[in-house]
Amino acid sequence: MVDHVPRQKVRAMPDPRSQSEGFRANRAARRNVLVEDYVELISDLGADGRQVRQIDMAGRLGVSQPTVAKMLARLSAEGLVVQNPYCGVALTDAGRTLAAETRARHRIVEAFLMALGVDRAQALIDAEGIEHYVGEATLAAFQRALDRGLGAFMQDAPLRATR
Repeated sequence: MVDHVPRQKVRAMPDPRSQSEGFRANRAARRNVLVEDYVELISDLGADGRQVRQIDMAGRLGVSQPTVAKMLARLSAEGLVVQNPYCGVALTDAGRTLAAETRARHRIVEAFLMALGVDRAQALIDAEGIEHYVGEATLAAFQRALDRGLGAFMQDAPLRATR
């Protein structure tokens, strides 16, 4: 629990258009979370040329095999995967592109959190959720902060605070 957040004045509500855009973006992200998680996992599991099997996916995702089968049917219908009997699951070109984009977002968010001082294990957990919801402009700002030395700045922050 964060108990050191300074109190702020109550602010006026955002204009309806801005507020609805935020809600709309959040709903769109929620619809894509599972798709992005699955294609990223399929990419990771198949990275070394191994066969990607439903049982392995279920174990990694903490879900049942029927749940994986249902999602794979959706991904297949969306043109992101192909399922070959006895050969497992493979990403299509569109699936590989989505997996690469998702992985890049994840890495930026993870690096940003770690630069802020979040330990690696927690950054991995938190990045898994944040990566789906952070907007492109915010993601670009994270990358700019990293490129400009956010990690070094944060490491020096305790020194500056005690001076």
